Amino acid sequence: MKGGDLELGELLAAAEAAPPGESVDVVAHDLQKRFGAESVSFLFVDLIGQRLVRLAAAGDEPADPGEPIDLQGSVYDSVLQSQRQHVDPDGQGGQRVITPVTNRGDCIGVLELTLQSADDTVLQQVRDAAHALAYIIVTDRRFTDLYHLVRRTTETSLAAEIQHQLLPSAPCCEAAQFTLAAGLVPADDIGGDTYDYTLDRDTLHLSITDAMGHDTNSALLATLLVGALRRARRSGCDALKQANHAHQALLSHSRGLATGQLLCVDLETGLCELVNAGHPRPLLLRDNAVEEVELAVNLPFGVAAPTPYHLQELQLRPEDRLVLLTDGMQERGAAAVDLASVVHGTRALHPREAVRSLTAAVIDACHGSLEDDATVLILDWHSNRSRPAETRPDPLR
Repeated sequence: MKGGDLELGELLAAAEAAPPGESVDVVAHDLQKRFGAESVSFLFVDLIGQRLVRLAAAGDEPADPGEPIDLQGSVYDSVLQSQRQHVDPDGQGGQRVITPVTNRGDCIGVLELTLQSADDTVLQQVRDAAHALAYIIVTDRRFTDLYHLVRRTTETSLAAEIQHQLLPSAPCCEAAQFTLAAGLVPADDIGGDTYDYTLDRDTLHLSITDAMGHDTNSALLATLLVGALRRARRSGCDALKQANHAHQALLSHSRGLATGQLLCVDLETGLCELVNAGHPRPLLLRDNAVEEVELAVNLPFGVAAPTPYHLQELQLRPEDRLVLLTDGMQERGAAAVDLASVVHGTRALHPREAVRSLTAAVIDACHGSLEDDATVLILDWHSNRSRPAETRPDPLR
C-alpha cells in the first residue's frame, strides 16, 4: 500500500473476496500488515443496547471470549457516545486503541486493537480502517446471520423476531438537513410497534405505528401495515395516500386496528405534511421549550367509518427537535415519567443518546418490566436550504 496509506479500493476488494463473515479478519490483516496491530477485535452493541459482544479476528484470542461486556459506564460507552477514538496503555508497553465503527450516525460498534506505537498519522489511518469496516459490515450482513447472531445476548420472542425484520436496518441516520434516531423496548420481546424512515432526493419519509394487541398476532398485523405503507410510499404516494392504502389493507384483511403517524418532510423548506391516525401527539422542542404539537386526530387504521383522513402541516425550523412516540411511552408505570422534562434535559445530546435516555427512563419507571411496547423516534432539523431563517413561516399550521 503506497506510503502506508489505506488504499480503500484494495481493502474493499479483499473484503469482497473473503466470505461475508470474515469482515473483521480482512481489516485485521490490513492493520497487522501495515502497523503490526495485535489482538484486533470488533465489539457489537447487542440487540437490547446494554452490552457488547466481542468478535475477534481469526488467530486472536480475547481475554474473555464470548463473554458480553456491560456497556453502561465502560470506556466503550464513552467512545460510542462521544464518537471519539480512545487510546490508553495496554499494561505491556503497547497502546490499546478503541475506535468507533459508525455509518451515517449508526453506531455499529467499536474496533479494538493493540499497537506498539502510534502517532497521529497511524491513529488517523486506524480511524479510516474503522470507517471502512462499517461499510463492509453493512454490506456483508446482507449475506450472513453472523452479525445478527452475535447481537443476541437474550432469547428473542417470535413476535420480536418478526418485528425487527420490519424495522430499517439502521436505527440512526445523519444527513445535511437532519439527524434522526429511533429505539423501541423491550427489544427482545416486542410485538406491535414499528418505526420506519427513508430518504429520497427531496423528501424524508417517516412513520411510527402501533398495531393492536400483543405477541405474534400484533406482529402479523404490523407486518401487513408496514407492507402496505411501504408499497404505497414506493409507488410515489404522499402521506395522505399512504394512510388510505394502509387503512384499506387492514379493512380488506380484517386483521384489526393500528394507530400511526405518517410524515413527509420537504428537504428544501422543512415543511412537514403528516397524517395522525389515532396516535399520541408528538413533542416539539423549540427555543428551549417543549410542547405537544396540537394535531387533529383521525381514527386509527382499520376502523370502518366514513371519516376521511386529513393532511396537516408542521413547519420545522432549524434547531427544532421533534419527538414521535407510541403510547407505551405514556401508559401505566411509564406515566410517571415526565417526558417533556427528559426531552428538555437531553436537548444537548445526539438523538441516538436522547433516545437511550428516554427509553431508559421508561424502563426505570416500570422497574425493568414494561407491560407494553414503547417506541420513540427523534428528528433534529438542521436547516431549510431554500430560505434564511428569518423569512420562514410560523411553526404550526
